[in-house]
Amino acid sequence: MNYEVLEQTPSSEEYCQLRLDAGLSAKSLEAAHVGLSNSLYTVCVRDSNGLVGMGRVIGDGACFFQIVDIAVNPNHQGLGLGKTIMEKIESYLEKAANDGSYVSLIADKPEFYEKLGFNYTAPEAYGMYKRLRKSRL
Repeated sequence: MNYEVLEQTPSSEEYCQLRLDAGLSAKSLEAAHVGLSNSLYTVCVRDSNGLVGMGRVIGDGACFFQIVDIAVNPNHQGLGLGKTIMEKIESYLEKAANDGSYVSLIADKPEFYEKLGFNYTAPEAYGMYKRLRKSRL
């Protein structure tokens, strides 16, 4: 299978579909449009049928970076595409980050990220999150 690895932003539709295909939570097209346009860096993997993988970096561009949306369509997993995406992201971060910059991520497969040099924050610190939900009246 031939893949193209491109530094580009997918369409909101492609992004939403890949998230679903990869088992990630659903996002609205509106949220996807805003989120994607505010990315610091985005990498896509495409085959002849379209988007099969991606990853993004968000943050302030100097002190804090967060790796998000690492997703590969299940039909294309196990071929090293996730590693390729992370290598592109690491290359971007080496150029963009400052000495002492903090790079974070929330891992659903921590062993994958450990192989790439990421460490657990505990017990020195704990990663936390809060999911915001708009109340419907």
